[in-house]
Amino acid sequence: MILPQNFEQKIGFAQLREMLDGLCLSALGRQFVAKMTFQTKHDQLHRLLLQTDEFRTLLQSGADFPSQHYHDVHPYLVRASLPGAYLDVPAFFALKMSLRTIRQALLFFTQAEETLYPTLRLLGIGVQVDRNLLAALDKVVDDEGLVRDNASPLLMQLRQELIARQGMLRKQIAGILRHAKSEGWIPGEAEPTIRGGRLVLPVIAEHKRRVKGLIHDESASGQTVFIEPEAVFELNNDIKDLENAYQRELIRILTALTDQLRPHIADLRKAYQYLGLLDFIRAKALLAGRLEASLPELHPRPLIQWKNVRHPLLYLTFRELKDNSREVVPLNVELNPDQRILLISGPNAGGKSVAMKTVGLVQYMLQCGLLIPAGDGSAAGVFDDIFLDIGDEQSLENDLSTYSSHLLSMKQFLMYAGKRSLVLIDEFGTGTEPALGGAIAEAVLDELNRARSFGVITTHYTNLKNYAERAPGIVNGAMRYDPERLQPLYRLEIGKPGSSFAIEIARKIGLPKQIVERATQLVGKDKIRYDRLLEGLEKEKADLEQRSAEAEKQERRMKKAAQEYQDLKQYLDETRLDVLRDAKAKAKLLLKDTNQQIEATIAEIRSSQADKEQTKQARQKLDTFVREELQIEPPKPRATREAADPATLKVGDKVALMGQEGYGEIMGLKGKTAEVSFGGMKTLAKVSQLEKISRAEVKERERKAEKASVGGGGSGMDITGRMASFSPTLDLRGERAEDALLKVMAFVDDAVMLGIPELKFLHGRGNGVLRQVVRDYVRKVREVASVADEHADRGGDGATVVVLK
Repeated sequence: MILPQNFEQKIGFAQLREMLDGLCLSALGRQFVAKMTFQTKHDQLHRLLLQTDEFRTLLQSGADFPSQHYHDVHPYLVRASLPGAYLDVPAFFALKMSLRTIRQALLFFTQAEETLYPTLRLLGIGVQVDRNLLAALDKVVDDEGLVRDNASPLLMQLRQELIARQGMLRKQIAGILRHAKSEGWIPGEAEPTIRGGRLVLPVIAEHKRRVKGLIHDESASGQTVFIEPEAVFELNNDIKDLENAYQRELIRILTALTDQLRPHIADLRKAYQYLGLLDFIRAKALLAGRLEASLPELHPRPLIQWKNVRHPLLYLTFRELKDNSREVVPLNVELNPDQRILLISGPNAGGKSVAMKTVGLVQYMLQCGLLIPAGDGSAAGVFDDIFLDIGDEQSLENDLSTYSSHLLSMKQFLMYAGKRSLVLIDEFGTGTEPALGGAIAEAVLDELNRARSFGVITTHYTNLKNYAERAPGIVNGAMRYDPERLQPLYRLEIGKPGSSFAIEIARKIGLPKQIVERATQLVGKDKIRYDRLLEGLEKEKADLEQRSAEAEKQERRMKKAAQEYQDLKQYLDETRLDVLRDAKAKAKLLLKDTNQQIEATIAEIRSSQADKEQTKQARQKLDTFVREELQIEPPKPRATREAADPATLKVGDKVALMGQEGYGEIMGLKGKTAEVSFGGMKTLAKVSQLEKISRAEVKERERKAEKASVGGGGSGMDITGRMASFSPTLDLRGERAEDALLKVMAFVDDAVMLGIPELKFLHGRGNGVLRQVVRDYVRKVREVASVADEHADRGGDGATVVVLK
């Protein structure tokens, strides 16, 4: 049972029905829209919903399903059922094209996978489209709606003769027209026209006697007369006779085709019932697509468990806004046997009525076979009744006030409501003196609760909120409100009542201060305290939600950073292993090739018996091979050096060891021995092993060193300089673990390359993380001979000493 009678208009379903009507392709589908009713049987409703859901899937897949020629041919079938009657060409064209659509639809579901559209496939059982009938229709009418010339041999013959006579007529008329124009009897721009089915010429009235023939008509002004020339009388007569014969043959063909159609009328009615049903289901699927609706889990018992449900009409309205300035706030609603009645409170314009209407409209949609705009994981049940009391229903004819009208509705609800009923009441108890109205409303609510009815009720009455708190089966709900800005949030929260914020709103809109204070005094301290408690709870709720959102955001950020760290560590480990593996493979291959080249060079020198020129060429060949394999640029020509002379050599001169690139400075001389400083390290060398470097080469080297230090470039490597500046102690204290690991890796690589025998890492004690990172890494390095704590006097386990092989 649905109450009141204008339920669809009040709840907004009439607009959805109009939308469905507009989405149908034919009157066939619109008939089903008009007959769509509230379903209470679970199995039947489930089948209707599955049909819509399957068609929605079909449309989303982009499958080539027929969507044209959904013609309503029922009037033609009624006419065809009369013996001796025949259908005209447009009727047969509509029959042919729509029957083809039906056949294509049946074929589509037959050829589709059985698991795709099982419910839609069942709709076609028993529907037949006779092939011979479709072929007979196609033989007479083409796809443009015209009669085929070869519909019968006689029709083709008549058509050909008619075309021939019309051609002869046009030629004769054209000759007469040219002559009459040249004589000035007919205006120069005039052309032949048709009057009474005869081809005639428009002749100027004053020359009508000059053209022999029959006058058929004249213009409204009398300036022109339409004359059929005497010379074409016979041709026109022949054409008229042929047209009559053609029409008689066509009627004979159409009559025979109608007689062939008549035995199939019963099957055709069933086929067009099927076509109309497809049109209706297609419209429901299109509406579901616009609403982003889905099929909830359907239960036979009353149940509402909706997640992120949206009001359909509001959703469509807001989506059409060009600036997308507003959007529907989704609701989470649950009514079950333990929580059957939801009592919604909150401020005016806060969304209470919209929430209640959303429940009523969406449930009614569902039980009319429409998919609902709810999120995944939603579930719904089946109600036998929906009762609605909303708005002002006062009646001047029956002398009923607004409150009397509400009471009459309450009387009906109490008479008919049961455990499978859904009761929807807006502004429960209003319309009369608050204390009495609240008392009556509480009594009615108690009786509905005893009847175990389901419902959504909106109210401002405190006594009803208190009753809901202590009565099992009823739960309070509040429309969320921003108490700071006094703006509604349109979000439903189940579990606590809401404040009307009447005093706060009055203060915000600028009501005189003395009025607000007087109202506060009149309402009483208990009421103010109650509302302020609710206001405080609302503030705490909003603050907690904000903190929770920030905490979740921070947690996501930390998880992302940790994942990036793990990815980076894994990448570095994998990259290091790959580089080492690749370098070892290349070194092994290079060593093999170099040994072969050296052996070949030695063999060549031996075979030439140490000939000086051939030995020089072999050495040059070997040098070229080494440079190419190691990708070393050939040494550039350098400034001419002269051997160091003990007699001329003095402190401060720049010298180099013979054959070496690096150079140093003479620090002292003693006979044939010189003390030379290379990169800060002093060494003794024989003067005979030294070469004196010119000032030009020194300047060139200084310029290159300065360029390399500034630009970071340079292809060479000053090993001596790096050995001099290398410190065997690395201080890691205060570093993060990942940064420390990178420094340790680079530090150990440099030490191994420079041949440093012993390293020391200062990491401190702390929680032991840095010590663990250092020791885990160096123990994996093959060049490391031992790892140990520093002596207790020099730091103990706060430092790690590493001895290299």
